[in-house]
Amino acid sequence: MKQPQASIAIQVLPQVEGEEVIRVVDAVIAHIQKSGLNYTVGPFETTVEGDFDALWELAKECQLICIQEGAPSVSTYLKVFFNPTEGVWSIDKKTSKYQK
Repeated sequence: MKQPQASIAIQVLPQVEGEEVIRVVDAVIAHIQKSGLNYTVGPFETTVEGDFDALWELAKECQLICIQEGAPSVSTYLKVFFNPTEGVWSIDKKTSKYQK
């Protein structure tokens, strides 16, 4: 597998009431799963790695899904690491020693 050139951590906060947040966020995570990119879901954000342009497009799509799912607005928090020359360390390399 080719080393990813970027990784993002994305947190969407759809402006909906109560547990409706879970339904909307689940729709976003389902979209990330379908993307074919390597990802891991955490309690506050989802980390995704891959091609830089594909990740930016995915981040945009995640916001649009929140709106399509009924949120009138969404706040999105992104952390981005980009290294086009050497690539970035994979999710597995950074976290595997901590997995149960």
